[in-house]
Amino acid sequence: MALITQSSIPQINVEIEYPDCDGNPMSDNTRQYRLIVMIKENLEIFYATVMNVFVGGDLLWYPIEGDNKTRLAPDVMVAFGPLKGDRGSYQQWKEGGIAPQVAFEILSPSNYAPEMEEKRKFYETHGVEEYYSYDPDRFRLKGWLRQTNQLLPITEMNGWVSPRMGIRFSHIQGELEIYRPDGRKFLTSVELDQEARQAQLAAIQQAQRADHQTQRAKQAQEQAQQAQEQAQQAQEQVRSMVVNLLRSGMSAEQIADIAGVSVDRVNESR
Repeated sequence: MALITQSSIPQINVEIEYPDCDGNPMSDNTRQYRLIVMIKENLEIFYATVMNVFVGGDLLWYPIEGDNKTRLAPDVMVAFGPLKGDRGSYQQWKEGGIAPQVAFEILSPSNYAPEMEEKRKFYETHGVEEYYSYDPDRFRLKGWLRQTNQLLPITEMNGWVSPRMGIRFSHIQGELEIYRPDGRKFLTSVELDQEARQAQLAAIQQAQRADHQTQRAKQAQEQAQQAQEQAQQAQEQVRSMVVNLLRSGMSAEQIADIAGVSVDRVNESR
């Protein structure tokens, strides 16, 4: 009987799958969805020209190669280092080992404290530097900042400026507002469209004003040229009259009085 050893057993390479979907909905209501999209899209706009900043929304993040159970889909995440581009999931070992540095969670009525604490622990364990959560129903904005190996609570979020992104959080009368470093407010897609339309209208009006100014300047130039031509014609008419009167034998003084010009002018026409 042949001896069976470990080395004689055929090795079967099992490829581990990392699903792109965990079956959980992105949001439970329109308000939560609107806030998620607003934050994600405004961050996309903010970093549009920076190719090595990836912004994801509701994208499964797998931090450990070979482990498809340890995963989480932040409502919004920002990773500095990985290039932009489409992904089915964020597999950290394929992203240069870079964990998303910033994560956002927008709570729904179905999110309870134990679940949110598990998410915070996940972010703390796997390297997130800044974590922000907002409960639009209870008007609660919270933030955590990494200190060594811990995510510690930010004591005051109203007016807080993200160390990584430079964006500012405002939490006045319960409503969440976020501002870029240049002071521009994060807007919804409808507000962005309205802003673009207003800018387009302003540009059209400015072009129309410039066109009107050009037309007025052209008209003024034409009027000035016409006046100059009329003055020249009048001068020619006076000169012709003076010449004819001189030929008739009238004196320079008489002609000057009739034509309304100086005697010197009459003498110049001799």
